[in-house]
Parts: sequence; structure tokens; C-alpha cells
Amino acid sequence: MATCMPGSEKDVIAKIKALPNIAEVNGVMGKYDVFAKIEAKDPANVDASIAKVRNVENVTSTVTMPVIYGQGGSVDSE
Repeated sequence: MATCMPGSEKDVIAKIKALPNIAEVNGVMGKYDVFAKIEAKDPANVDASIAKVRNVENVTSTVTMPVIYGQGGSVDSE
């Protein structure tokens, strides 16, 4: 989840969408402005992707919520 400067949401979404390991990105309403879903094979790539999101111009703060598999929902198996 990311918060950005007012009026910059569309630009921030476009920049995040272009980053590696971004599976989904959407604007949201409420406390946060942007939802981004990161998918990567290993924790180092997840960490690198989070750092890239945090460095996008006009992103003012982020909150990361790792998924705990096995507590509901579903996961595609490969």
C-alpha cells in the first residue's frame, strides 16, 4: 500500500506498473492511494521491488503486508 502526493496518483500507478515483479497495481480510496501486488521467487527480489516502489517520485509512504499462506485464500501452484 502506498500514499502519494495529491494529484499524482495516475503517474505513480503508471511508474509502479512498469517496475519488475509487479503483478497488479490499482488506485484505492481511503487511507492509502495505491495498492501494488508484488510476486517474486525469493525474498531478495521482493525486498528489491519494495525499495523500487518506495523510490518512485511522489510516493510519500508505504506499508508492506506479506501474505501468510495457509490462512485462507488460494495460491496457484507451479
